[in-house]
Amino acid sequence: MKKLALATMLAVGLTGCSSSEETQVLNLYNWSEYMPQEVLDRFTEETGIQVVYTTYDSNEAMYARLKLLDDSAAYDLAVPSTYYVSKMRQEDLLMPIDRSKIEGFDNLSPELVNLDIDPENAYSVPFLWGTTGLGVDTADVDGEVTAWADLWDERFDGRIVLTNDMREVFHVALRVLGHSGNSTDPEHIEEAYERLAELMPSVRTFNSDAPRMPFLEGETDIGMIWNGEAVMGRDALPTLEYVYPEEGIIAWLDSFVIPKNAKNPEAAHKFISFVLKPEISALISEDIGYATPNLAARELLDESVASDRASYPTAEDMVNAEFQTDIGDEALQVYAKYWEKLKSGL
Repeated sequence: MKKLALATMLAVGLTGCSSSEETQVLNLYNWSEYMPQEVLDRFTEETGIQVVYTTYDSNEAMYARLKLLDDSAAYDLAVPSTYYVSKMRQEDLLMPIDRSKIEGFDNLSPELVNLDIDPENAYSVPFLWGTTGLGVDTADVDGEVTAWADLWDERFDGRIVLTNDMREVFHVALRVLGHSGNSTDPEHIEEAYERLAELMPSVRTFNSDAPRMPFLEGETDIGMIWNGEAVMGRDALPTLEYVYPEEGIIAWLDSFVIPKNAKNPEAAHKFISFVLKPEISALISEDIGYATPNLAARELLDESVASDRASYPTAEDMVNAEFQTDIGDEALQVYAKYWEKLKSGL
């Protein structure tokens, strides 16, 4: 479970032939470092469709941009997290998925389809799922770390990284306080703000572009990190450990959606089908460390990946896990008020 909206655009080389005189283009809007280049290249080779890849680092940035863009600058495919699928669906921002144009949907885990965020998956197709937990550089941290509450330990003064994600950061404080991470109670939210304000002197940085980098660059020793980022980070920093906090992990599901004003929904459906191929889903999971919902792909994973608790948690790891839900605009405004105060140091 990923700075302002990043608009770095990557045009993948066209090696195939388009079925029309003009080159077909798929405008894909996705999280940073969330799609291997090899997948984009192979899709272009197979279909002749060129991919223009644009990234963001938060659901809020993605949502705001999709709401503001006019039809001339529309994206064909985006990848919102759990509750944002519900929010965008209810606000009529999405085009229905034509299941007749999707191959491989039946390979998806029954536990990750037909959820409350999108009954019958009328507007979304699961892409990857994962968790947000604690990253700990065991080479620099003495003693055991088992809980979100450990972040408030004075030994970590100035050495903490938090994701630049309002809901996730408040989720941590709410769970430490014994509340649901989806609380809409203004008193709970204010209480979480006050707890986080106590933590701020120890926070070195907020990072939702690549949360592993502050660890790799020696800026931080502990903090919030997505499981895939922890897996990628271990390649360069073997002492980076992923911890499932005892208060409960933050769980999320990222899904493909087609914005209502998409200019090339046909290409979007083709890309979804391409990613649902077991070998492609397996490639993605092995490359970036997040869990695939594709059960057929799971059978193709290298054992070192399939048995990695960071990527694929055990049932015990998921005890007290909580998916974020749509809390409504009124509660969201309360969160936003305190988030601004937190970030500005007020």
